[in-house]
Amino acid sequence: MNTNTRDIEKLLIQGLTKGDQHSYRILFDRYYSWLYNYVYKLSHDSSLSEDLVQNVLLRLWEKKSSLNITTSLKNYLFRACHNEFLMHLRKKKKEYDALDTLKWEVIFDTYNEIEESQLDTDWSKLEKAIEKLPKKCREVFKLSRLEQKKHKEIAVILGISTKTVEVHISKALRFLKTNVSIFFL
Repeated sequence: MNTNTRDIEKLLIQGLTKGDQHSYRILFDRYYSWLYNYVYKLSHDSSLSEDLVQNVLLRLWEKKSSLNITTSLKNYLFRACHNEFLMHLRKKKKEYDALDTLKWEVIFDTYNEIEESQLDTDWSKLEKAIEKLPKKCREVFKLSRLEQKKHKEIAVILGISTKTVEVHISKALRFLKTNVSIFFL
């Protein structure tokens, strides 16, 4: 890195720590595309890439007064985005593992304990509960669980971000878990 770039980064960091919105805007304009492209290469998901980079840059602004950047700003942002992506992967894996475990536990328990007529009744309860979900939440849940579509596919179909898809699915699962005491995954 040349001296000029180092000086610019130093000025941006100083401005940022003082709460200067202009410095933040320059930082955002200077690094957003580069960070987005990096995260996109990792994720192959444009909505996710936007969300993760925006999270990093938002946190940078929120913690501006306590920033202690000892490396170059570019390296700091690169590592922050890399770590944000890794945290996303860990979170997704934990959610998937927990849902998968719960699904199989419930299926085995239910299969062993419920007669076919009870299963029909329970399915009916589940369908009624699903219909009580808000419209968009219901659409996302049905596409995910009944049609087995991936989050990215659902986002494209409904014209929403994958993050919004995840929020709707979590909301639906919480509602169903609270309101329906049968297997539903």
